[in-house]
Amino acid sequence: MILHARTLIVAFAALVVPVAAAPPAVAQIPSQAPDSTDVYHSARHDFRVVVVTEDLEFPWSMAWLPTGEMLVVERPGRLRILRDGVLDPDPIEGFPAVYRPRGQGGFMDILPHPDFARNRLLYLSYGKPNADGSEGATAIVRGRLDGNRVVDVQEIFVADAWHGNNNHFSGRLTFDTEGYLYLAVGDRQADPNLLTSHPSQDPSNHVGTLVRLHDDGRVPDDNPFIGHPSARPEVWSYGHRNIQGLATDPRTGAIWSNEHGPRGGDELNRMLPGRNYGWPVVTHGVNYDGTVITRDTHLDSMEDPLYLWTPSIGVSGLMIYSGDAFPWWQGNAFLAGMIGERLVRITFADDDVVSEEMLLHQQFGRVRDVRQGPDGFIYLALENREDQPMSIVRLEPVVGEVKPPGR
Repeated sequence: MILHARTLIVAFAALVVPVAAAPPAVAQIPSQAPDSTDVYHSARHDFRVVVVTEDLEFPWSMAWLPTGEMLVVERPGRLRILRDGVLDPDPIEGFPAVYRPRGQGGFMDILPHPDFARNRLLYLSYGKPNADGSEGATAIVRGRLDGNRVVDVQEIFVADAWHGNNNHFSGRLTFDTEGYLYLAVGDRQADPNLLTSHPSQDPSNHVGTLVRLHDDGRVPDDNPFIGHPSARPEVWSYGHRNIQGLATDPRTGAIWSNEHGPRGGDELNRMLPGRNYGWPVVTHGVNYDGTVITRDTHLDSMEDPLYLWTPSIGVSGLMIYSGDAFPWWQGNAFLAGMIGERLVRITFADDDVVSEEMLLHQQFGRVRDVRQGPDGFIYLALENREDQPMSIVRLEPVVGEVKPPGR
């Protein structure tokens, strides 16, 4: 089904299942370990799912170094590295301790500097504790990778978003094509019934914002709230709930995000400077207990999402594909789904969403992150169900099954 921008009702595509078997009823689909002999169909490519590494603890994000090593963040506060496909048993040391190792207040995102080959700088977002450990906030530190340690670690940003709970830190990072650094800061699960008094509606703090910085933490002088008497200069956009995916389109330079709604109303957004994205004054979701937050789903003064999921699929990692391994998918967005246990492929026409395809639905458990590797394959971080280890897997094309574009 073709869907257009600002569509309010999402129609889900057919399930993608192994060729060898028809899908059982959704409620009966068991979790399974990836089997590289199974072939999965999509509308554009056939592929296999291959295990990269297992026995991780809540893998939250992934990144690659120019030399090919793969970095994996484990939420409880560890940074792991795979060299030649082998997971080093010892974490990389040197980054600070997390706010709390449980919940969402751990290590969140890892990002090499665009010029890592020269300066060897790594950026980490994490839940930073205050002096007595009673509260936490989203923070960025950077340090230089030296063997199995990060040295010269500096704190370059701490969000004015302190709270005693352990939820909604966001913490996703991206560099844009000009070298600016972006950080998503969550709403810290402030009461949505505050509506216009909610801290996400107040850019004088960093709650529920996207922040834009220089690579050393300085504030760019063209940020939208520079000189504003009652807004923090780091703020790029505000009115967010809990951004869980953040990506730069390498072709256009556009910044995209996906965001958790409450009960319903997960969003895909293009991030524009100075804009208010509405939470919780406008939303397509309701409170977790089913009560209404607001009946407004649109206000002229606030940005509408480009795409919505109701019911929620628990959107997480986000990637805009630009590789050669899956040529039909170039320019598509891929979103991880946790509650929905799926990978979602979004097709654009300019900035409009025109179609959605659901992949790997309820095959391997919760998908926490999705990234494109330097080999052009698509990598997933899986928080599998209890009967399977947490793992990193990758999608590899079945050569010859689908002809490339133009042939």
